[in-house]
Amino acid sequence: MVYKLIIHYTCYVLLPIERFEIFATGLDHSEGLAFDREGILWAGGEAGQVYRIDSRGAVTRFSDLGTFNCGLAWTPDDRELYICNPAKGVIRMSRLGEWSVIVDTAQSKKIICANYGVFTTKGDYYFTDSGNWKKGNGRLLCLHSSGQTSVVVEPFGFANGLALSEDDQNLFIVESDTDSVHRVDLQSGASEVFAQGVGRMPDGLAFDAAGYLYASCYASDDIQRIDPAGKVEQFAWDRWAILLSRPTNLAFHGDDLYVCNLGRTTITRARAGVAGSRLANLRS
Repeated sequence: MVYKLIIHYTCYVLLPIERFEIFATGLDHSEGLAFDREGILWAGGEAGQVYRIDSRGAVTRFSDLGTFNCGLAWTPDDRELYICNPAKGVIRMSRLGEWSVIVDTAQSKKIICANYGVFTTKGDYYFTDSGNWKKGNGRLLCLHSSGQTSVVVEPFGFANGLALSEDDQNLFIVESDTDSVHRVDLQSGASEVFAQGVGRMPDGLAFDAAGYLYASCYASDDIQRIDPAGKVEQFAWDRWAILLSRPTNLAFHGDDLYVCNLGRTTITRARAGVAGSRLANLRS
């Protein structure tokens, strides 16, 4: 007689995948998303689409930039949308849909892959040039409110998502090549490893109001949560890759967490039960 041993694997997560739902669908493999003051969610698409999504999840195609869009961020006055477009650089778009490329080089070096940006309350725009995969040539750049662009820290192994502490003192940056998150002191420019073993290929970051950092991980279909001391724990995971399917960027709105799924055509929402840290355009 042959006996079969059946082992059931369980994975403890803080937020069960059943707490997630599809908020919006029909998007062309969206990667970046950002809320404005009216609670409208804006997202990019693979072919250059810029989507406007209302509170009911209704999707409207607002504009088209022609090539893949990554991270989105509203200016502190909530009037203009900055878009990282890997093929073009950093794009500035008005609320009328008019747009132009405002940065494509930094210190005489062509930007290889503009990926994600975030504003300080003073109007400085920090953004990543990912560089090339596994080449260790990523950079953290800053478009200052004065109009000058500078290199803040380099090199990184595929510099990716960013999150800014609410006091504007520390910037956290994903290094996707090494599954790690680094912390940059914006006063001194000093950089250090903040957390390691952050899932598989972390991509986007977002803070909650209590100071916990959330990282959406593309290759492991999960979200990792990092406490203020740098301890990493799995927050949510989808073994079926349906509600979390190649998750890229994420954003809080109220007590809900919204996630872009590059592996599908959806943005999903979780009743996270915790408020997010306020981005620059939502602080006034």
